[in-house]
This record gives sequence, C-alpha cells and structure tokens, in this order.
Amino acid sequence: MTAAMTAPPGQRRVDVCNGDADGLCAVLQWRLQTPAPATLVTGLKREIALLDRVQAMPGDELLVCDLSLQRNRTALLRLLAQGARVRYFDHHAPCDIPPHPNLQTHIELGSQTCTSLLMDRHLGGAQRIWALAGAYGDNLTAVADALAADSGVGSEDRARLRMLGEAINYNAYGEDERDVYIPPARLYETLSRYRDPLDLSLHETIVRPLDALRRADLRQAAQVSPHWQNGRASVYLLPDAPWSRRVIGSLANELASARPALAHAVLKAVRAGGYGVSVRAPLSAAGGARELCLRFGGAGRAGAAGIDDLPARDLDRFIQAFDAARWGESG
Repeated sequence: MTAAMTAPPGQRRVDVCNGDADGLCAVLQWRLQTPAPATLVTGLKREIALLDRVQAMPGDELLVCDLSLQRNRTALLRLLAQGARVRYFDHHAPCDIPPHPNLQTHIELGSQTCTSLLMDRHLGGAQRIWALAGAYGDNLTAVADALAADSGVGSEDRARLRMLGEAINYNAYGEDERDVYIPPARLYETLSRYRDPLDLSLHETIVRPLDALRRADLRQAAQVSPHWQNGRASVYLLPDAPWSRRVIGSLANELASARPALAHAVLKAVRAGGYGVSVRAPLSAAGGARELCLRFGGAGRAGAAGIDDLPARDLDRFIQAFDAARWGESG
C-alpha cells in the first residue's frame, strides 16, 4: 500500500463505482469525509467494466468502489500507465493485483463484508451511518444490525436504514435506464446532499416510491412458481419484463433470507435470448456461488454471484451444476 495520495492543483478527481447501494454508499462515505469536486462514473448493476469509460492524465486521482478488478484489470493498467493514481476498494475476487506505486488496494473477500464496510473500516467509522445503509442494501442484514446496535442505532432507525439500502440497491437493476426509477448518477446527487441518511428519509420523496415499486415487483415475482427445486436449492425463471429486470436481485435476496439453508438461483429471460442469472449460496453456508458462475462465464462473490448471458441451451446443464454445487466452499 502506498502513502496517502492528494491530487495536485488542476488535476481531476474521478469517482467510479457500481450504481448499487454498496458502491454508491462507499463513494459517499469517502466524499463526506474528504470533500472535493469529483466526476462520478457509475451505472446499472450489470455495467461492471466502468473503467473503460475513463481517460486519465498524469496526476489524476481515481477512487474505484465495488467493481471487479478482474473485469477492469486491462483498463486499470491503462489508467495507471496514463499517470493516474488509484484507490481501489472492493470485495470481489481480483485474480492477481497488479503491483504499481500509484495503486492502493483495499480488497477483502468473504461473505460477511462489502465495499461499504471496507470503506467504513478505512475511515475509522467516521461515516458509519452510510456504511450501514450500504451493508443493508448488500443483503448483510445480520452484520449491519450488529454493527448498528454496537453504534447505538435504535431498532426503528435500523429499519429505516434497511429500507433505504434495499431501495437504493433495487434501483440498480435493469437492462437499461428505462427500466429503473431513477438513473444511479442522479440518485447519487440526491444522496450526497445528506450527511445522515435518516435525514434523507425524512426530507426526500424518493425512498418510499422506490420501496413501493420494489414491493410491487416482488408481489409479481411471488406469482411465479419454482421452475425446479429440491431439499437444498431452488430455481426460478422470470419472463423478460421491466418488473423482472428490476426485481431479480431483490428476489434472490428475499429468497435467501426466507430460506437461509437453501441455495437460490433466479433467472430472467433476456431480450437477445438466453438468461441473466442471479445466484445466492445458502446464508448458512455462504460460499461456492462464484465458482459455479465462473463455469458459465459469470463472476461475483462467494455468497452472491451472477451470469450476464446464459445461453438457453445451457439451462439444464446449469441446473445440474447448481444441484451438485458444494456450498460453503471458499470463493
């Protein structure tokens, strides 16, 4: 890890993050703690290779949060060669981390952490209330509850933070921005007006409509019976529709929370054919999801992973592999 980096006068600051709760809340913690003008580059949940969109000049300072280094490695090397200095916070398996004097990495794997919690640790808990929102949004409810209780956050405020985190996270899912309630970059503009997310929930009208839309989409998903299930796992197939494109991640999280001893896979038909896949390992044995998805061209974390494009012809093969997966294995 290199020494602390500060941008010289006249050089740009660029914040790059996934547009879900974990990514946005990680960047927000940093900017609340170290205020400075910065350009935000973000996108929907499926838009992972965001460093491809960034060009750098010598001395530019980049903050990268909640993006797979494996998927962004080539662009990262280009930016470092262009003279950028990069701080990288993430909780996805990175393959190998390139050694470079201008690269700081804060990467930790495991089913009980997320990027917002890594940022919280780095900042010594200075913006913890936003870290809690990010952790709730990343389906780390038990972890967030324990940390919130230790920090003196009461049960009613924990419920409000959970609603906010889940709403932010839900808003990141969609085929394109026409599917979502508000583009993630615009959502960040609203979030960034508040040092305390509890104040946001009192003064902004965005949280309850997002939560209501999320719950309506979940009610539609509840009408869908499992395509396949046994005593250790379930598979759901959703149609290609705006509600299913929005709800796939929330549904996978809801299923995991409702039946923590089971693994769950939620598939949605995609416009070009085939399926997008969201996999959750059992919460009671949170490992193996990444290894499973890697076999089909996907990526992710030990407990939660996905596949962008599973060909329809591979559906049965995926279900067989899903059924045979060894949950709890490290990933």
